[in-house]
Amino acid sequence: MKLGVSSYSFSGAVRAGTMKFIDVPAKAREMGFDVVEFSTLRPPDGETSLNFAPKLREAADRAGITVANYTIGADFINGSGGDWAKEAERLKDELRVAKILGAPSMRHDATSGYSAGDKGAKGFDNALPILINGCRAVTEFAADMGIRTMVENHGFFCQDSERVEKLMNGVNHPNFGWLVDMGNFLCADENPALAVGRAMPYAFHVHVKDFHVKSGCLPDPGQGWFQSRGGNYLRGAIIGHGDVPIIQCLKVMKKIGYGGVLSIEFEGIEETLKGIQIGLENLRRFIATVN
Repeated sequence: MKLGVSSYSFSGAVRAGTMKFIDVPAKAREMGFDVVEFSTLRPPDGETSLNFAPKLREAADRAGITVANYTIGADFINGSGGDWAKEAERLKDELRVAKILGAPSMRHDATSGYSAGDKGAKGFDNALPILINGCRAVTEFAADMGIRTMVENHGFFCQDSERVEKLMNGVNHPNFGWLVDMGNFLCADENPALAVGRAMPYAFHVHVKDFHVKSGCLPDPGQGWFQSRGGNYLRGAIIGHGDVPIIQCLKVMKKIGYGGVLSIEFEGIEETLKGIQIGLENLRRFIATVN
């Protein structure tokens, strides 16, 4: 199993100006990661993702690190003026970026769901046919490029393991799978270990993420926290410092026989590089206890 890190983990340092986005591959390699994952490119002013991607690929090659995945946003319900087919067409350009990066896979969102002002049915099952059409159109195009596509349990609406499994089986394409984020299930107030057990048969890629959790019955803990769909409080944590049952999730993964990339996605309020490094050290220890 290869250990990776998402460029999203370095967002705090990039925003603070202490490192540049293009330096992520070298820093990831220096910290001991096997692969790097790019999440929503941050090209310099005046550049597009398409002309920035070759520079990132060169940076990764110089650092001697492989690009494992490309992660972007999408919304087949609300994106591109509410036209799922246009949104699928838009994602084809993102697939071209993934190809330039040398990424064997691309993760895109499905939808953030309906807005409160939308009239008519707003349930997940009502959205499912549109999501299936969009995901299938993208993955059929991607298959011809040699790139696998995925959705993640992400965005509150398409986050529960039962909902994402319906989408997996609805698309039912060998090129389409699941980016399983073990922490994100908490955003839908779901037990991560049980959800990972349901998700792993469809897994193409896995995110390791940790959260601190406080009951929604308690007072708002303030800055750095957000609320789950059910009103509990969550805050990003260093891997091993939070409440996600990471070792139990790893045991489930081992039982299924998963041997792909395990990629850290750190979104804590701690200093960026320190938070990532401690998380990597903890993750290596946890894996050793499971093997």
